[in-house]
Amino acid sequence: MGSQHDHEASPAAHRNVVQIIADDLGLMLGCYGTAAVQTPSIDRLAAEGTRFTHAFASTASCSGSRSTIYTGLHTHQNGQYGLNHGRNHFQTHDHIETLPTVFAALGYQTGIIAKVHVGPHSVYPWEWHSPSDSRDVAANAAEAGRFFDRARETNRPFHLTIAYRDPHRDESRGGFGNDEADVAHIPVPPYMPEDVEIPEFLSDVPELRAELAEYYKAISRMDHGVGLVMRELEARGLDSNTLVLFLSDNGAPFVNSKTTLYDAGVRLPLIVRQPRALQPVGGGIVNPNMVSFLDILPTCIDWATSHGKGSGTPSSTITTPKSSTSPPRLGRSFLPILGSSTELGPDAWPPQHVFGSHTFHEIQNYWPTRFMRSRRYKYHRNVAWKLDFPFGSDLYGSLSWEGLRNNISGSSSSSSSIMLGRRRLTSYIHRGPEELFDLAADPHEVENLAGRNTHAALLAEMRAALEAWQYLTDDAWLVRDGASVVATARYQLEQRKGSMSGGSGLQLRDRFDFDARDPASAGSAGVAAGDLWRPAVRKEGSATEAVMGKMG
Repeated sequence: MGSQHDHEASPAAHRNVVQIIADDLGLMLGCYGTAAVQTPSIDRLAAEGTRFTHAFASTASCSGSRSTIYTGLHTHQNGQYGLNHGRNHFQTHDHIETLPTVFAALGYQTGIIAKVHVGPHSVYPWEWHSPSDSRDVAANAAEAGRFFDRARETNRPFHLTIAYRDPHRDESRGGFGNDEADVAHIPVPPYMPEDVEIPEFLSDVPELRAELAEYYKAISRMDHGVGLVMRELEARGLDSNTLVLFLSDNGAPFVNSKTTLYDAGVRLPLIVRQPRALQPVGGGIVNPNMVSFLDILPTCIDWATSHGKGSGTPSSTITTPKSSTSPPRLGRSFLPILGSSTELGPDAWPPQHVFGSHTFHEIQNYWPTRFMRSRRYKYHRNVAWKLDFPFGSDLYGSLSWEGLRNNISGSSSSSSSIMLGRRRLTSYIHRGPEELFDLAADPHEVENLAGRNTHAALLAEMRAALEAWQYLTDDAWLVRDGASVVATARYQLEQRKGSMSGGSGLQLRDRFDFDARDPASAGSAGVAAGDLWRPAVRKEGSATEAVMGKMG
């Protein structure tokens, strides 16, 4: 289904894309303010391109986050609810349109190198499919060189994803692959525990310092790989017509970050380097505008079909075998704002908020939760809040967690005094149904304002906006407080849509309408039936987007 003109153009005229994804990186990079870690190659990308300060993943779990990047859809839309590998075996739905199918329709050679971590291959049919569990970034770069050569031989534009295994944990309790034989030839600085910077979402314990020193080595190895890939591009003259993106799938592999929808888990690096001829004002731009990882695929499509300033072919007009069955992508291209170093208003860059969705990490880590974030406020809706917040197995088995859980503060011997940065461990594990944070006063999301009268109006507004977004995206986790409903989510949605055109619709129960201790007495005198919950009806001429558009 490729376009003929793509093959007729010279290789120098092609509009290529290289997308580099780190594994469990978070924001620990030199260009993002962590001076203790050396990342010269990524810092160079930032100096030559645009570095976003407010880029957000939808979820903080590896497979799920990658699926959102490759589909432009939240995990509750695309079906990649949790990890893909091993016994977890979550997979993207067959009817979903993905990056390789869209770019194949544009005539592109598509490829992925190293960590794939989504499936099945029939849904993600990369033409050049080169999976690897190795941390050998030199081998990854050499494979990228072969991919580039093949694209030049066939005179086709390309989209290549290089997804490193670093700096993910290895199978040991405190390691990050630095002792693996295939990386012995990769140079990394000799970081020491006393040299590291403790992130504010964690507390300073010796075990954490030891792990961070090893983690930094894995980050520097990954950074070395980025430099090698850029060298392969430059050696072939392809850097002059290739859009390069660098990002991470989720936050750092420590408690209070990875698998959580707090900012430490989902506020991530995003660096975009255009060819020098197109890069606004020479690069080194620090862009403060809010973007979502669901915007990445629309941006790549925009780049591929435009001439550098945006406004390319709308992704909705590209026809693939899945176009009629896949949900519409709601992301927008950020190509037109790459040159912005100031915060744009709602007219220039709507909407002024992002959403996120998490359901599983590992298959035993069920904890569905959603979030909405504006510049100042963040709202979390914890669907199964009565469950303890689960630990990923690699985090639970880590040395840093052992040190943190035994770090009793002050003279107290109570576990309630254990802190994860500014957050009590008890608050991390036991969360309420809703959380609301004022990020200007509380950037680490510690002081929950959801129960305060002073913020009742804001809470109601953000709750309504998130619920409207859930309907807009066909979210199956529509129930609140973990209550069960008999009907399936699809039936609920169809009935709900019927109510918008005059039908009665289906009312969802906010909580059980019976007393579990005496279920036969439901609704009788003295036993109040549960309230029925129905979001505000969308009226003719008032789109759901308008409800969400009010948030600043």
